[in-house]
Amino acid sequence: MPNLLIIEDEAAIRRVLSKILKEEDESYQVDEAADGVEGVKKIKANDYDLVLCDIKMPKMDGVEVLQEIQKLKPEIPVIMISGHGDIETAVDTMKKGAFDYIAKPPDLNRLLNTVRIALDRKELITENKRLKRKVSKNYQMIGESEAMTKVKDMIEKVAPTEARVLITGENGTGKELVAHWLHQKSERAKKPIIEVNCAAIPSELIESELFGHVKGAFTSANKDRAGKFEAANGGTIFLDEIGDMSLSAQAKVLRALQENKIQRVGSDKDIKVDVRVLAATNKNLKQEIADKNFREDLYHRLAVILIEVPALNDRREDIPLLITHFAEKIAKEQGTQVCTFTNKAIKLLQNYNWTGNIRELRNVVERLLILGGKEIDDKTVTQFSGK
Repeated sequence: MPNLLIIEDEAAIRRVLSKILKEEDESYQVDEAADGVEGVKKIKANDYDLVLCDIKMPKMDGVEVLQEIQKLKPEIPVIMISGHGDIETAVDTMKKGAFDYIAKPPDLNRLLNTVRIALDRKELITENKRLKRKVSKNYQMIGESEAMTKVKDMIEKVAPTEARVLITGENGTGKELVAHWLHQKSERAKKPIIEVNCAAIPSELIESELFGHVKGAFTSANKDRAGKFEAANGGTIFLDEIGDMSLSAQAKVLRALQENKIQRVGSDKDIKVDVRVLAATNKNLKQEIADKNFREDLYHRLAVILIEVPALNDRREDIPLLITHFAEKIAKEQGTQVCTFTNKAIKLLQNYNWTGNIRELRNVVERLLILGGKEIDDKTVTQFSGK
C-alpha cells in the first residue's frame, strides 16, 4: 500500500489534497504534517513512498525540506506544491532533485497523474536496486575449458560496445549468465539490467509487460504502468527465450530497435528509450523464420553478434570446478559444512550425459550434499545422483 505524506501549512489545502488522493485510489495511505519541521520528523520515523511538499512554510521552507529528504532518504520522490509566485522556485527545486511541482490550486488530473508516475518510478528504482544486489551475488562464470575461454574472450570484446547480442545454447547452459556478464562489463553497468522471460508471460500480456499500458487499456488496467523497456532506460534489457515471443510483440520490439521509441498499450504517445538489447534462445531461429514463427528482420537486428554457449557435455573438464563451486555455494546457503568429493566421484560425474547441462549438475550436487555424508565417494554418487 503506497504511503504518502503531505507537508503543507494551510490546513484547508492539506484536507483537499488528502481527500483527492484517498478518493482516487483507496489503497493510498495519506499522512499529513503542518510544517517542514514536523514533516522531516515524520520522514525520519516512517517509510513513505512519496512526499508532497509546499514551498513557503514557517519554521522550515520546502527547499530545506527537500534537501533534508535527499540526505535522509534520497529514494523518496518529492512533488513540490507552489503558489503563483513560487513557480520559478519550484522549477529550481527540480534541478535540485524534486520529481515535479504542482501549482495552487491543484489541477485534479495533473496531480493524480504526477503522483502515479512518481510512484511507478520509485517502484522501478526499488526493483532495479534489488536486481543489482542479486547480480553482484549470484552471477559468476565458472570454467577454464577452451570452449568457455572463447565465450569469455568474446564477452570481453563485445561488452564495451553498444552492439546487440543474440545468445544461443541448450537449456541450462548459462545464457542468462552471459547476458549479465555482458552488462556488468559494459559502459551501462551502473544502470539496470532488466530481464524478461518471454516464454513465461502469456502472449496476451507480453506487450503490456514490455511496453507498459495506460489506465483503461484493458479490463485489469486500473492505472498507468511503465513497462520493462522504460525500466531499462539507460541500461540493458535481456529478452530471454525470445523465440517464444508472439509475432505481434516482435513487430513492436523491431520498432523499438529501429526508432528507439515505444508506445504503451492503449496510447499513441511515443516514449523515447535508450536501451541496449540482449536476447537469448534455445531454438534454431533460422528454422523458426522458415516456419514463419519469427521475423527475419528482427533476427538480423538482434544478431549483430552471436554467442553460442557450449553444452556441459562439450566442456567436461570444467565439471570439477563447477562441483567445487556449487558445493561451497550450497553449503553457505544452507549453513552447513562443505562436503568434499573423492576423485572417483568427480570422474564418475564427468562421464555422465548432462542433458540438463549446468542446471542439472547443480541439482545433482545439492542432492548429494543432502543425502550423502561429509565425503561424497563414487558409491554415493551411484546411489543418489539419479543418473
